[in-house]
Amino acid sequence: MTIHISAKQEDIADTVLMPGDPYRAKWAAETFLTNVKLVNEVRGMLGFTGIWNGNSVTIQGSGMGMPSLSIYANELIKDYGVKTLIRIGSCGGMQPYVGIRDIILAMTATTINSPSSSIFNEINFAPCADYGLLTAAVLAARAKRAKIHVGGIYSSDIFYSERSDLDDQMVRHGILGVEMEAAELYTLAARYGRRALAVLTVSDHLQTGAALPPNDREKTFAEMVEIALEAAFEKE
Repeated sequence: MTIHISAKQEDIADTVLMPGDPYRAKWAAETFLTNVKLVNEVRGMLGFTGIWNGNSVTIQGSGMGMPSLSIYANELIKDYGVKTLIRIGSCGGMQPYVGIRDIILAMTATTINSPSSSIFNEINFAPCADYGLLTAAVLAARAKRAKIHVGGIYSSDIFYSERSDLDDQMVRHGILGVEMEAAELYTLAARYGRRALAVLTVSDHLQTGAALPPNDREKTFAEMVEIALEAAFEKE
């Protein structure tokens, strides 16, 4: 038990999927896992543990933004010994060829600032995904014939950005999409020697203004969760 997670030690699996929305955690657990148990509800940040294809999996909400995710990822790693952390969430598309409903597998995560930034002083640390997880996710996505993009994303600490000049530079340098958590997750995984990956569904587009209708989200997000689960246990 920690300050923010009320689960017993044995209630948290070695593999954790981390959606930002606690109710998306509930939906994913009830949809994809069996023998589901609610293991955390501190501050309404729901966490569930169950079984997927014989493997124990925890799905724990992380909240919005890197500071919130950092709290949960730190406690999961340091207090519960979690080995694999996969962010599953939505993102905004940035490149013209990235479409709504496409899936982005984040190889790297650029950011201006994160909760870990201060420890690097003058160094611009480059957070990246675990190669094994990334390649396993690519294989899983291709087997499903999912439309995927593999490359860099941008983790912003501001949802309502007023820096159109910054967005232009992200697009210019090939950034596929923008979200708010992955850079800190990748940094923490590197620090503690854990595996991390972000599997993201494009729900809206910064250039075109297109957005995924609310009633289509669950069906579309299902593919993302399946890819994450298959990648996590590819070697099992």
